[in-house]
Amino acid sequence: MADIEIFEAGDLVLQSGETLHRAKLAYKTYGELNANKNNVVVFPTFFGGQHTHNEGIIGEGRALDPSKYFIIVPNMFGNSVSSSPSNAARPDNADGFPKTSLYDNVACQHRLVTEVFGIEKIALVVGWSMGAQQTFQWGSLFPEMVERIVPICGSAKTSRHNFVFLEGVKAAITTDVAWAGGSYNEPPLLGLRAMGRVYAGWAVSQAFYREEVYLTLGYESLEDYLVRFWEARRTSADANDLLAMIWTWQNADISNNQKYGGDFGKALCGIRAKAIVMPGRTDLYFPPEDNELEVAQMPNAELRPIESIWGHLAGGPGFNPPDAKFVDEAITEILAS
Repeated sequence: MADIEIFEAGDLVLQSGETLHRAKLAYKTYGELNANKNNVVVFPTFFGGQHTHNEGIIGEGRALDPSKYFIIVPNMFGNSVSSSPSNAARPDNADGFPKTSLYDNVACQHRLVTEVFGIEKIALVVGWSMGAQQTFQWGSLFPEMVERIVPICGSAKTSRHNFVFLEGVKAAITTDVAWAGGSYNEPPLLGLRAMGRVYAGWAVSQAFYREEVYLTLGYESLEDYLVRFWEARRTSADANDLLAMIWTWQNADISNNQKYGGDFGKALCGIRAKAIVMPGRTDLYFPPEDNELEVAQMPNAELRPIESIWGHLAGGPGFNPPDAKFVDEAITEILAS
């Protein structure tokens, strides 16, 4: 992709004990780094998303304004742009791709920020969904560096219920005979379409369907929405890439590292950054209750739910203008603080 830069991270020894050979962290920057290097925003990508998908809330006159801030958007491992099953060389390609954790992603992003740009302070880390999970991880791993965080529709640790939801998503792919244990020559389209339909029942709320919001978005019917939005999103992706990111998501836990030794409460208490935590009120797999428990243990955090029937998609960058405006206002407020 012509609009990205690559941080060559070398051979990364991962938390799993495996090695990601010749690791590549793809990223894009927006705006200019100022002389004091104190206008930095880190904005990690989400499940199935790439840097361009974050652009929905980047722009002049918005909270993430490139005329004011130097915005770094690092692509998550497995997202088809950074090192992923679909683009890695042997032995890391396809089903041989090593298991990468939130810690592995954020540790590599930290190297990018410090080694390439010489940055010592980050004004804000913000992200949606798995980007929110990386946001929590940044805050807990580097509390002296990160001044503010805004995690949107994501948790610091994947709940058991969320894990089970992802088991269904994963099974939709892996039960397609064309998947061939990950060694497919042609994409397992039946499995990817099934995954899209499984996802459709979870990503937005019951009220979203009851009020037939999809008809206001240009879809002719419920079936048209399922096919042209949900199936299309998944059949355009690589199955092994999706499975790699699912593993990262299922095993997300900001305390699963040497710094915190699995003590989740300690990891939350370790987030010193000023925080506005923004769950979607009707999010079915990152429910507000999970964030309430987390915020209660964070020393400088506020819970600010997005009151929306868009479910998990309420926080998606630019997905729904009223919700995007609510998020934008929160980011503007915290950056001004």
